[in-house]
Amino acid sequence: MDFHIPYEQIRKRECDFIITYRFFSPDEGGRKTENPIQGYRSDFMYSEDEEAKKLWMIWPEFLDNDDNIILDKSLRVSISGKAKMWIINEENQVLHKERIKIGLKGFFMEGPRKVAECEVVQIVNLSLK
Repeated sequence: MDFHIPYEQIRKRECDFIITYRFFSPDEGGRKTENPIQGYRSDFMYSEDEEAKKLWMIWPEFLDNDDNIILDKSLRVSISGKAKMWIINEENQVLHKERIKIGLKGFFMEGPRKVAECEVVQIVNLSLK
């Protein structure tokens, strides 16, 4: 079995925030293939940036129904659930701290295409800065 190494272990810090997400169906313009596996690296777009199409390297790390990180990379993630979110370019944390709020809506992006919607439900590392 291929195991995911938790980003907290790799990046030596906590995640930045936690979201609930829902992948769009193919009929809604979502992925044409199966849901991704852990380690999926979509871009993130704030809902208010839709017109500008401004994308950020903020990656999801999916959680199971008990809020534990999914470690088995052979499993497809659920169509909806929770994920820890990681701002990859840590120099942008100050900028994102001003924008990320509970209830904020955004999208997982694959190139120019929205494949999932999400909402911030918890601020973690950004509240420490």
